[in-house]
Amino acid sequence: MKIKSFTLFLKSAFLILFITNVNAEEPRFYIPEAPSIAAQSYVLMDHNSGAILASNNENEMRAPASLTKLMTSYVIFKRLKEEFISLDEEVKISEKAWRTGGSRSFIEVGKMIKLEDLLQGMIIQSGNDASVALAEHIAGSEGTFVLFMNDYAQQIGMKNSNFENASGLPHDNQYSTAKDMALLSSAMIREFPDYYEWYSQKEFTYNNITQPNRNKLLLRDSTVDGLKTGWTIKAGYCLVTSANRVGMRLISVVLGSESSDIRTAETEILLDYGFRFFETQSVNDISHQVPVYKSKLANIKVGVADASFLTLPRNQFKYTTQTINLSGDLIAPINKGDQVGTLVISFSNEDIATLPLISLEDATEAGFFTSMIDTVKLLFR
Repeated sequence: MKIKSFTLFLKSAFLILFITNVNAEEPRFYIPEAPSIAAQSYVLMDHNSGAILASNNENEMRAPASLTKLMTSYVIFKRLKEEFISLDEEVKISEKAWRTGGSRSFIEVGKMIKLEDLLQGMIIQSGNDASVALAEHIAGSEGTFVLFMNDYAQQIGMKNSNFENASGLPHDNQYSTAKDMALLSSAMIREFPDYYEWYSQKEFTYNNITQPNRNKLLLRDSTVDGLKTGWTIKAGYCLVTSANRVGMRLISVVLGSESSDIRTAETEILLDYGFRFFETQSVNDISHQVPVYKSKLANIKVGVADASFLTLPRNQFKYTTQTINLSGDLIAPINKGDQVGTLVISFSNEDIATLPLISLEDATEAGFFTSMIDTVKLLFR
């Protein structure tokens, strides 16, 4: 990164470096208002940064219908990852699972079915019977499985959700929100990329019955790779979608539309708005040189500690200002990975991110004479 200015001074016991981009003229950008969507509630979220780009009633608690199966899937993926269960094991179908109404995978009571087949039946066919069978197999009963669902929901940060069954069939005390569903979808994509691939599968055949995935966007938009539809009279038509386009992944949640076609069309509008006017910028590759004392090195490279992303209006990252706040004068020894301060990123006179700043290399202690010289330098600073 080219530097326009590089000013170093001491202020309130913190060492501060201001860094701005070269050739950055006064920013001029105009982002249109988010589109009005024909749904009771909705949210458009950047998967990597977590930024909300558009929303309405995003915390309104609503019946989640078959979107509930996203939470059911999350629990199953967790148990698979922990090797508590395996995709190859056989699941015995109970009468309760067989009798479960609504959308079905047409499993048969008493039959042994491979867990992977049931999982695909639940994800692709939205089989309520498959959902119950999986819940009973993993937790002994659907009621016990629900305890896992609610525990994991709280861990994810789904503050306005409660689950009472694994299928999404109507229940007075089962609810979630557009924002919570976006958080759940993002967690699933991040934690289980291999299992997530099932959400892009366009059809699944079981018991000689082929059923299509109800997410029509999988056929209309090659950048869409999930996630789930839902419908009940109380919930209306719902759709959670994720798409990966132009270097960013967005998650759209539309709840309470009036028809299947409307939820699909409104999701397209939301996704097009996000991809057209915003961008995701990784800050992992940001690094700068800062002075270090009593070391064999005169300067060390510092940068961001963990994977971090920002969402900004498209093509505006070049107008950001980066401010390094060191915790004080850096004095050897310093180990690679030690936190030495923070990096504050500002845009349009507003701080948009404060990130831990670490040393990207070791700074070993210098010899006696160099240390003495630096001691004198520090006295006069």
